[in-house]
Amino acid sequence: MQLEASPLKSALPWVITMGDPCGIGPEIIAKSFVQDAQATQGAFVAGDVGVMRRAAQLWPGGAACTVVEITRPAQALDLPAHCLPVLQVFPVMPELPWGQISAQAGRAAGDGVFWAARAALRGQVGALVTAPLHKEALAAAGEPYARYPGHTELLQAESAAFLNKIVQDVPVRMMLANQELRTVLVSIHMSLRQAIESVTLDNVEQTLRITHEALSAILGRAPRIAVAGLNPHAGEGGLFGTEEIEIIAPAVQRAKASGMDVSGPIAPDTVFMRARNPVGQLGEFDVVIAMYHDQGLIPVKYMGVEQGVNVTLGLPLVRTSPDHGTAFDIAGQGVADASSMLEAMRMARVLAAHSA
Repeated sequence: MQLEASPLKSALPWVITMGDPCGIGPEIIAKSFVQDAQATQGAFVAGDVGVMRRAAQLWPGGAACTVVEITRPAQALDLPAHCLPVLQVFPVMPELPWGQISAQAGRAAGDGVFWAARAALRGQVGALVTAPLHKEALAAAGEPYARYPGHTELLQAESAAFLNKIVQDVPVRMMLANQELRTVLVSIHMSLRQAIESVTLDNVEQTLRITHEALSAILGRAPRIAVAGLNPHAGEGGLFGTEEIEIIAPAVQRAKASGMDVSGPIAPDTVFMRARNPVGQLGEFDVVIAMYHDQGLIPVKYMGVEQGVNVTLGLPLVRTSPDHGTAFDIAGQGVADASSMLEAMRMARVLAAHSA
């Protein structure tokens, strides 16, 4: 799934949230601006100028990255390559230690996402790329940050408020993608017990619809969708569970009747291999619908988190992020890999171009 950078709609600037200032987010953003001027063209960071300057000094190549404070998003469009514009969207932060959970850091990370989401919803930026936040730090920050398990739920709530709808009327799904595989999840951040309970006819059917609409726009054709079973061997005809018979298969049939190209339920231990698209080859499917978080994310991440991209489907804005967390264990050492962040930037440009 090689991506080519494209101009964003209406030459809008686009925003990258800083993420948790104690994690690797600031560092991989700075590295991205040094490593690929085309992928970062027109982008700016919603965060803290001091944090970004400190992050840019973590490794020898950081000398090539000039951090500049801007006062308006549009200023990002006129800056030269390797110049990293930062819009201070919350009060200037004190210097916090790398790699430690902090309520202040969680608050800053959350404020950056709130600001960026609202700017995207108002049409002030063409796309949103989010650096990793730390869920415990977000929870430690208290309300309103603690009510959101992660980016997806926060962006869904902000979108619903902007559209004057209840959250349930703005359904979203997480898609994880790398060069060879895409997977979309029926449920996201919840316990495994809750995730199994969320495998309902409506949820599976809704996931299929959101996936079909989003990937049709990206691919320019109807996607070939595979649906994983919930149970071992997709239930083995009811011997290992009846969810496939009573819920998943009926959802697949409804999707087919509406014109979607859908197959399943397929045994979850083989469906990802069948959907894989190695370089120079075409797999059987364009995307796999996974029934819960780890079922879908383990195959993608096993193939390499450095190429993985998280895309939120169903939002009235473009949002991508790298497929990894804050990596507190290596934060501040200058060794973080920016590959997944760069892939997220490239994907955001592609999606924004398609949504124009």
